[in-house]
Amino acid sequence: MQTVCIIDDDESVRVATTCLLRSVGHVVRTFASAEEFLNSPYLDEAACLIVDVNMPRLSGLELQYRLREKGRTPPIIFITAYPEERARARALQAGAICYLDKPFDSATLIECLDLALRRESDDVTK
Repeated sequence: MQTVCIIDDDESVRVATTCLLRSVGHVVRTFASAEEFLNSPYLDEAACLIVDVNMPRLSGLELQYRLREKGRTPPIIFITAYPEERARARALQAGAICYLDKPFDSATLIECLDLALRRESDDVTK
């Protein structure tokens, strides 16, 4: 079973997204900040990240950059309550799978997650 990590400073988003993903059979780990995720033992086991763009201290885009610097490129789905076209373009150019505006549709998130996990398993088998 693949682990999906949700990184969002909004507890209600973490809880709701966790419930959704667990209801379709995913193992989920949650983190209230990018720093908390970076310092966790789950860094290497994450098959996909669902990351808020705007978080205090270390943003989702900065997290993506730091992971890439370390040679880690898990599929990332960005979510945001403050959509900005420049941030969207930057995230997607750096390899993000999806960039969803809050509130997002559950079916759309599941489609993005399925795409991310398929891409991850394709990369592992190469």
